[in-house]
Amino acid sequence: MRVATATLKGYKRDLMPKPRGTGMSMMMWTEKYRPRSLDEMVDQEEIVARLKGFVKAGNVPHCLFAGPPGTGKTTAALCLAHDLYGPEYPNYIMELNASDERGINVIRETVKTFARSMAMGKVPFKLLILDEADNMTADAQQALRRIMERYTETCRFILIANYSARIIEPIQSRCAPFRFTYLRPEDIAARLRYIAGNEGVELLDSGVEAILDVSGGDLRKAINTLQAAASVGKPVDEEVVYSVVGRANPSYVRDMIEAAMDGHFIKAREVLRELIWRYGVAGTDLIRQIHSQIFKMDIPEKWKIRIAEAIGEVDFRLVMGANEEVQLSALLARLAEFGHLMGRGG
Repeated sequence: MRVATATLKGYKRDLMPKPRGTGMSMMMWTEKYRPRSLDEMVDQEEIVARLKGFVKAGNVPHCLFAGPPGTGKTTAALCLAHDLYGPEYPNYIMELNASDERGINVIRETVKTFARSMAMGKVPFKLLILDEADNMTADAQQALRRIMERYTETCRFILIANYSARIIEPIQSRCAPFRFTYLRPEDIAARLRYIAGNEGVELLDSGVEAILDVSGGDLRKAINTLQAAASVGKPVDEEVVYSVVGRANPSYVRDMIEAAMDGHFIKAREVLRELIWRYGVAGTDLIRQIHSQIFKMDIPEKWKIRIAEAIGEVDFRLVMGANEEVQLSALLARLAEFGHLMGRGG
């Protein structure tokens, strides 16, 4: 077994993003490669099929798009508008972010004014896209409910939320629900390779795996990570990816855990200090990586349960404001104790 050491080879400070004078596009890649039509959407096949049915019929009900961030909710709304109205779709829609404009006055003035004006085109209604609608106040949602039922003939609403439970029931009952899920890893990987090819970026397989690991099914986060890693000016591999996002390489975390459980507590603690103080890995991020690695290790399930309980206790203390190094050192000490009880190390 490899014993962890305090020197993390390959994890270099010079991997932070730097200006790159290669003519690479300065535009945000999330916008540059945002789908313009429903045909270009990544994953979410069932939702796309239903939206295409609305376009074909020339009619759209009030909709509620709910799901995790980076799964295509806003993109789906814009693609629907493009396919419904054509290239002039910006003239027929209004986008509001409810997290910024969440009060009842905005609903009574801005939203109501837009909703009651007539559409000038072959489609007899306009679209109002209300992003992050779950951040609206209760009073604003009650006002919105009345506007939705009063101006249905001239305006259809698409509400976008991370948590549909925060939308009041009367609004939910007026909307067709669409549940967005995290994108499949293979779909995200294909999109990343497509973007890298267009931008002339050398994206290695280890870099793709690392981006998938840090993005967790969020395509927007994955593309932003790729752009940040590409700005370094080196082939995008796992070392570059983990450096630009400020996370520890999983192999270092695993070595630290195994060193502690094999009785090499001091060496494991040296790696911990290296990650926290030299490379700036946040304690809350590190505790989640430790939790993830524990369930990938070949140890009895009953010990995974005890370790998970210890990790949860440390995580709670960190959330409450305890010192990161002290709490994570205490966790390594617990791991050393568990390793001894399992018959590992000295």
